[in-house]
Amino acid sequence: MSESATQPSQGISRTSIYVEAGCAIGAREPDPAARNPDYLAEKLLGDPSKLDVDHPAVRALSLGYDEAMKDVEVVNIVRAMTVRARFIDEALERAIAGGAMQVVILGAGFDSHAYRCQELLADTRVFEVDRPAMQALKKQRVSEVLGAPPVNLTYVAIDFQHEDLAGVLTWHGYDPAQQTFFILEGVTMYLPEEAVRGTLQFVAAHPAGSGIVFDFVYRAMIDMIARIDLATVPEAAKPFVERFLKLTRDEPWIFGLPVGREREFLNDFGFELRETLTVGGEESLKRYLTRADGTEIGAQTIAEAMARMSARTRAAGSEGAQLPPERTPEQQRLMAYQLAEAVVASSSAAERDVSSGPS
Repeated sequence: MSESATQPSQGISRTSIYVEAGCAIGAREPDPAARNPDYLAEKLLGDPSKLDVDHPAVRALSLGYDEAMKDVEVVNIVRAMTVRARFIDEALERAIAGGAMQVVILGAGFDSHAYRCQELLADTRVFEVDRPAMQALKKQRVSEVLGAPPVNLTYVAIDFQHEDLAGVLTWHGYDPAQQTFFILEGVTMYLPEEAVRGTLQFVAAHPAGSGIVFDFVYRAMIDMIARIDLATVPEAAKPFVERFLKLTRDEPWIFGLPVGREREFLNDFGFELRETLTVGGEESLKRYLTRADGTEIGAQTIAEAMARMSARTRAAGSEGAQLPPERTPEQQRLMAYQLAEAVVASSSAAERDVSSGPS
């Protein structure tokens, strides 16, 4: 496929397509103990070939589950998206139980909460916020596969660079005085720091008990990506690095939280950090990726891929390009993909000017 052919339609996020494919494959896992709960992912995505995105997870949609999970790149995205989906689902359940009356999904993409969680959200207003082109595709897919959207859902199209989030939300019936839960999924790493800070400031200005769930990486990861020199990458790892750089070329990762200081970072805005979870870390594997029989989804494929990579590196005979057998715990921590849930800590937050959201 030519490079031009891999470009999705203008305004459609390339990342959202292969991420949704990973969710769809993960939802095929037979064991509910390790299954991605997003059973609508495949329906909402539709035929990804029409969107011209070349990724192993997208191609794997045409395969059976067991065959698809023999590819380590498919396994990696399936595992990450399963952990993310289940972590966010649990945070959403806590927010509703805690009194949230509104849910705002920023950069909604193919998010399915409003459709598959209708019982949970029956008494809650839901706002899906996204760029016009992405939202138009989403609305088309919802119409084609689900019919009319839920009555409590409001679509909010916005030009994030030129329109005020608070103003646009309010125009669509959003009430800034109500306890609200925000979902910011697959967004922070693509935003400049001032936009992330503005969004968090806006969320923190809501009544006490409001909250947010989001994913992030550390600044060390952003710095590492900026320093990548393909000439120094071992041949065994080069295809994976090249694919990552290609996928993020038009949607680059530019923001990361200070290493190990997420609690202090969020406290500055008036949040109380409830939990962080390292995707791929021991706790995430135990909680979300382990089947009832004790086996871990994708573990065999990952082990086999690592063995092949080590063998190819040894065969290359270049001592300087040798891969370490495993990353140190510190390296793993710095390079990890993280999830966080936080709540507005005190009623003083409600006294801030919620109307002055990020523009």
